[in-house]
Amino acid sequence: MHKNKYALIVVDNASTNTDKLFTYIIPEEIINYIEVGKRVLVPFGKSNRLLEGLVIEIVDDINFSSNKLKPIKKVIDDTPILSKKLIELGLWMKDKYLAQYIEVFKTIMPTGISNKVIKYIRITEGYNRAYEDRLDEKQKKIIEYLLELKECELNRLKTDLCIKNINLHIKDLEDRGLVELFDKIDTGIGKKYEKFVKRLFDKDKTTEIIDSLKKNANKQIEVIRTLSDVEYIKLKELMMKTDCGYSTVKSLHSKGLIEILDINVNRNPIKRYIPPYKRVSLTEHQKLCLDTIINDIYKNNKNKFLIHGVTGSGKTEVYLQLIDKMLKQNKDSIVLVPEISLTPQTVERFMGRFGDNVAILHSRLSIGERYDEWRKIKEGKVKIVVGARSAVFAPFNNLGLIIIDEEHENSYKSSMNPKYNAIEVAEKRCDLENAALVLGSATPSIETYYRAKNGDFKLLEMPIRANKAKMPSIEIVDMKEELEKGNKSIFSESLFKAIKDNLHNKKQTILFLNRRGFSTFISCRKCGYVVKCSECDISMTYHLDSNILKCHYCGLSVKPPTTCPECGSRYIKYFGIGTQKVEEYIKKLFPSAKVARMDVDNTTKKGSHERILSDMKNGKIDILIGTQMISKGLDFPNVTLVGIIAADMSLNLPDFRASERTFQLITQVSGRAGRGDVEGRVILQTYEPEHYSILTSKEHDYKKFYDMEIKIRKEFNYPPYTNIINIVLGSKDEIKLNEASKEFYFCLVNRLEKNLNVIRNDLILGPNPAPIYKIRNSYRQQIMIKCIEKEVEIVKKILGDLVIDKKNDKMFKDIKISIDINPISII
Repeated sequence: MHKNKYALIVVDNASTNTDKLFTYIIPEEIINYIEVGKRVLVPFGKSNRLLEGLVIEIVDDINFSSNKLKPIKKVIDDTPILSKKLIELGLWMKDKYLAQYIEVFKTIMPTGISNKVIKYIRITEGYNRAYEDRLDEKQKKIIEYLLELKECELNRLKTDLCIKNINLHIKDLEDRGLVELFDKIDTGIGKKYEKFVKRLFDKDKTTEIIDSLKKNANKQIEVIRTLSDVEYIKLKELMMKTDCGYSTVKSLHSKGLIEILDINVNRNPIKRYIPPYKRVSLTEHQKLCLDTIINDIYKNNKNKFLIHGVTGSGKTEVYLQLIDKMLKQNKDSIVLVPEISLTPQTVERFMGRFGDNVAILHSRLSIGERYDEWRKIKEGKVKIVVGARSAVFAPFNNLGLIIIDEEHENSYKSSMNPKYNAIEVAEKRCDLENAALVLGSATPSIETYYRAKNGDFKLLEMPIRANKAKMPSIEIVDMKEELEKGNKSIFSESLFKAIKDNLHNKKQTILFLNRRGFSTFISCRKCGYVVKCSECDISMTYHLDSNILKCHYCGLSVKPPTTCPECGSRYIKYFGIGTQKVEEYIKKLFPSAKVARMDVDNTTKKGSHERILSDMKNGKIDILIGTQMISKGLDFPNVTLVGIIAADMSLNLPDFRASERTFQLITQVSGRAGRGDVEGRVILQTYEPEHYSILTSKEHDYKKFYDMEIKIRKEFNYPPYTNIINIVLGSKDEIKLNEASKEFYFCLVNRLEKNLNVIRNDLILGPNPAPIYKIRNSYRQQIMIKCIEKEVEIVKKILGDLVIDKKNDKMFKDIKISIDINPISII
C-alpha cells in the first residue's frame, strides 16, 4: 500500500489568521511531479475554493491525524519556480522582518506570474427553454444574460445585474441543473508569441514557383521573391515589405509553399544600439582593490568587502573586471544599483561590456518585459543581472557575486511589506550560496563603515579619481549674508556669475535642489493660514505647469485658492522653492540657454529619463536642474559647475540620519563636476555654513565626518550602537487610535519586563504622534524600541505574538499595525 507524503504549503491568502504553513496530502498520481519550489492549486477553506500555493517542504510523516487533510489538486510548474536556497532565504526574511509568508514569497517570485482561480458560470447542456415558465423574474433575467454570453465571470454577472440576494437565485438554478459554476485559471503574464512565416520551398526553385502562379497574382509573386532571401520573417514585416494582405499569405500557405508559425519572442527592454564598452587599464588603487578581493575569495575564504572610493575613482570598472573573473569560473553575478541610478549610462556600461549575457530588472519595465528578463535568468541564458532592489532575488543557480553600488542609498530599504533591507538580504543570500558580497560607495552609510572598521567587511580604499583629476573645489555661500547685502534672489551673486561664465565657456551646469514643484506651500499673509492636504497632515506643493496644489504623500490634487479660505483676504502668497521655480528663474535670467529639468514630475513617461540624459550627453542641454535623481550615476565630462541651491534642506528633518543624508547628498552631487579634463567647481548655498556635515563635505573628508557623527550616535544610543524597531499604529478614528496605542504600549512594557532582565529608560519611546501625524486620512501614533543585538530576537518574538493577539481584540478592529526593523527613516 502506498504510504502518504505531505507538502507544507504557503497559500495565496493575505489574512493574518492564515499566516502559516498548511499541510496537504500529495496524491499518488502527482508524487513524481511535485517538488519544493513548485506552485500548486489547492482547495482552501470551508468552500474548498482553489487557491495557488507554493511548496515549501515535502515530508514523509506528520505528528497529527491526516483524516481531515485535503489533497493537492494540480501541480502548476514543470520546474521549481524558486530554488531551495531562495525558499530558505524567504523563511529567514519572514523571521527577520516579522513579515507574513505570502508577503515574502510574493516579493521573491517574479511579478505577473501568479495564477488566480476565477469562478465562472454557464448554462448547462441539458437546459431547455420549457423550464422558463417555472422561473421567477430574477432567475429569468440571469438566464437571459447567460444565453447571450454563453459563459462569464460570476462576479461580472453579479455586478451587471445588481439583483438582490442573487446568490440564492443562482443556487436555486444550480440545484435544478440549469446552470453550473466552474473554475478557470487566469495565468497572468505568459510568454509573448508573434506570427512568423517560414519558407518551405528551396530558394533555387524560386523562378519555377513564380512561373507556376497565375500571371496576375502579383502580391503572391512579391511574397515569394521576398522569401527567397530569408527562411523566417515576421508576418507583420512581410506584409509591410510586400504591401500584401493576410489572405495572400494564407493562399500561399494552402499551396504548401509557406508555413505560418507562432514563435515565442522576448520582450526586449533595451531597444537601442549599445556600443562596446572597452576594458581599460586599472589604476594602482583599482588593481589593488580587484586583486585583494579575488585573492581573499579564493585563498583566504573571505567574502564580504566594502569599497570606499571617491566619486570618479572608477568603482564601476572594478565591478566589471570582477564580473569578468566570475564568468571565467562559470559563476553568476548580480549588480544592484539604486532605482534612480538605473540610467542609460549604467546599463550601457554592463551591456556594452558583456552584451546579451546581461538581463535588466527594474520597476520601469513593463510586467511582460520583467517576466521575459526573469525567464532568461531562470533558463540560464544570461550570467549577469543589473537591477534595482528586487534583483537581489534573481533566480540564479550558480551565484558567485553580488555587487551593491551606492550602498548608502535609501532605496535599498523597502517601505512596503516585507520591509526588507536589500543589503541584509544580499549578505544572507551570499552566506547561503557561498558567494561574495561587494558594497561600494563614496559615502558609505555610518552602519556599514562601522562594521567595516570592526572587521565584518574588508575595507578597501580608492582615494583618488581614476583619471587623476582633482576633486572639485567647493565654495560655501552663507545665504544670510546675501540677504544682508540686499540679494533676495534664490541665486547668490557667486552662483549667478559662475552660471553666466560657464555658458560663455560652452560648459554644462547642474543645479541641484532636492524638492520638486514650484512653491513648497501657499499661505495667507494676513492670518497665517497654510493650505494643507485634507487627507494628510502636510502642506501642499504648488505645481506651476499644471496650476495645481499637490500632496506628495497621497497624490491629492486641488486648484489653488485665490482668496484665503480662513479669513477671505486676497493676500495669498506662494512661499518656498522647488525645481519648477528654479527652472522658471533660470529661463528668465538666461533666455538663450538650453534648460532641462529632471524630477519625478517630468520623468513618469517611459523613456523620458533616458531622453533627458541622452540630450545632456550630446550637449543639447546647457543647464540641467534636478532633484536627487541627478546626484549619482551620471558621468558627463563637460559638466564643470554644480550649484547646490539649498544644501541644508535635509538638515532640519526630525530624523537622526539628517546630518548623514546632507553630507551624502552634497558629496554625491558635487561628484558630478569636473569628471573631464577641466577642473570642476561647486557652489553650495546654505543658511548653516558652520554645520559639520557642510564643512566636512567641503573638504571631501568622509573620515572626518564619520568620526564626528559616530560620537553623536554613541552619545544618544542610535545605530550602529543599537537596533531600532519602529511601530506605527494607524486609524481613521483618532480617539480610538489614541486608546489603542496606549493599550498596545502597556501590554508591550508588561511583556518586555517579564522577558528581559533590565528595562532601560530609553528602551521604549512613545506612544507619540508620528512626525507626519496624518496620511491618507489615517492618523498615526508611533512607538519606538531601542534594543541591543542580544535583545532583538526576544523583542521581535514578543512583538510578533502581541500583534497576533491584538488582531483578534475588538479594540484593535480597524487599527493597522506596521512594524519596521531598523527603518531607514523614522518620519
